[in-house]
Amino acid sequence: MHRRNFVAWLSAGSVSALIAPRIASAASNCEKMAGGVFYTKKNPGRWSGKVGGHLPQLEISKTADGIRLKVMTAHEMRGFEHYIVKHVVLDQDYRFIAEKMFDPQKDQVPLSEFQLGSFRGRIHVLSVCNKHDTWLNHTEI
Repeated sequence: MHRRNFVAWLSAGSVSALIAPRIASAASNCEKMAGGVFYTKKNPGRWSGKVGGHLPQLEISKTADGIRLKVMTAHEMRGFEHYIVKHVVLDQDYRFIAEKMFDPQKDQVPLSEFQLGSFRGRIHVLSVCNKHDTWLNHTEI
């Protein structure tokens, strides 16, 4: 009976040793996904002519409440035909911090502001277009 438990634990350990390094390195290799899952200025993929209107522009300022992040995407809001769906803010490990959804019938420009308190480190911001996919930019705070 103990031999079966040992073999089961040994098998589980071997599988973990193969899988864990890949999971751990996924976040550090995120930039390599550019052009597949999302697009960047450096890797615009099939949308090379669309960088200017899709890459989110980031502005950091300090307020009495802490760090403020202003996100602007220089993109038109043509109703539901062509618009920026949302901005998403992620931390340095690509974990969700906040998002703002846009209503193309009410929002004339894709502009959002986020209060980040005392956050320090790298942040990643996604701008999602209904026609030209997801674009990523980042900055250090």
